[in-house]
Amino acid sequence: MVLGAIVLIIVGILVVNYFKDRKAGSIPANSTQVSAVNEHTVVEGETLWSIAEDSFGSGYNWVDIKAGNNLETDNIEVGQKLVIPENIEPKQPTTTEKSQTVSEATSITGDSYTVVGGDSLWNIAVRAYGDGFRWTEIAEVNNLANPNIIHAGNVLTLPR
Repeated sequence: MVLGAIVLIIVGILVVNYFKDRKAGSIPANSTQVSAVNEHTVVEGETLWSIAEDSFGSGYNWVDIKAGNNLETDNIEVGQKLVIPENIEPKQPTTTEKSQTVSEATSITGDSYTVVGGDSLWNIAVRAYGDGFRWTEIAEVNNLANPNIIHAGNVLTLPR
């Protein structure tokens, strides 16, 4: 029984050390696949998209930063150091991405909005309030039974 207890303690220590030393999105010490121009320290309000825009002139290169840093998720934290890969060509958006970018870039200032193809309550809330999480307010004010379904031509009231 003593030997079993010792084995359990050793396994427990190994498991704790494994998860303690492992940080989401960290670069393994022996990683040599990324050649870097510079290192970027994340500041508040930054996203992979905004860092890619600053570094490459195109937010669509966020995937290059994610891959170059072996990030498992898209989440980054303030103070986290990211390697900015070199020799990356700015990516051009696809036709679908272009239309989404244009619709998201146009702000909505009125008290109502007519839905167009490709819209979602999230994108409308971003354009109207600068906060996608306010889509619930739009759904509530418009008594939408299923907020996931809106159709082109629907006129939505936007609470101000």
